[in-house]
Parts: sequence; C-alpha cells; structure tokens
Amino acid sequence: MVAVADDWSEQRRAAVEAKAELAARARAEDVGRARVLVAEARLRGLETCPLLVRAGDSSDTYRSGLVGWYLRRDGSLGVADDGEMYVLSAPRSLRSRFRGVTLVPDEPRMQAGIGGRDGESVALATLLELRLAAGDEWPIVR
Repeated sequence: MVAVADDWSEQRRAAVEAKAELAARARAEDVGRARVLVAEARLRGLETCPLLVRAGDSSDTYRSGLVGWYLRRDGSLGVADDGEMYVLSAPRSLRSRFRGVTLVPDEPRMQAGIGGRDGESVALATLLELRLAAGDEWPIVR
C-alpha cells in the first residue's frame, strides 16, 4: 500500500514539474515576442518626456527619474529610454512626494494588463498601434 502511494505522489510531482516548466517556457516566449514589438516601436522615435508615477487612486504624481513615453492614455504604463516597460503606479507616501520613487521594470507581455480589472487587458500590439498612430499627440488623462 505504501509503495502505491509513493508511486502516485512521485507521478504527481513529475506532472506538476512538467506543467511548471511548460508554463515558464510559454511565458518566456511571450515576453520575447513582446520585447521585439516594444523594440520596433522605440525605433519609430516617439518624443520622450519624464515619466510620472500615479500615487494610488489619487491624481497626485511622483517623479520616477525615468524618461520615455506613455503607452496608455491614463499614464499607467510607460516605456523608458532603456527599452524596459514600467507600471507607473505606487502607493501614496509622503517620502515619495519629496524623493520620488524607484521603479522596477516589468516584463512586457503580449497581453498588457493581465490580471487587472475587466476591460483593462489589451493586446500589446493594439496598444502600440494606437500609440504610434497618435505620434507625439498623446494626451495623458489622469
């Protein structure tokens, strides 16, 4: 009886590992394709500006020290000069108001906004098309 349980648990462990490896490979491919799209968009030479970070749900903003262009009209997603994509939001903080915030780049995905609220998930290709079509006329609505 113990040997059967050990065999079953070993099979389950192997199945879980295989599934995790497959998911990691799929994510890496997704990120790779998204990086290519972002790199192609950067070559179009959009005008850059300092990227501001939204403070929670308020209209307050913090400095990020990054320069680039916004990908979403609400200013929640941007691409910096280093080619990395950043989610431009941070918790409200008095310290951040005076010192700014340090952001960590987010891996670009082919579907921007995965895991967000309904209607926030949009194909990265669509976002880039809209942004490039607008050129430097891209007003940010906070």
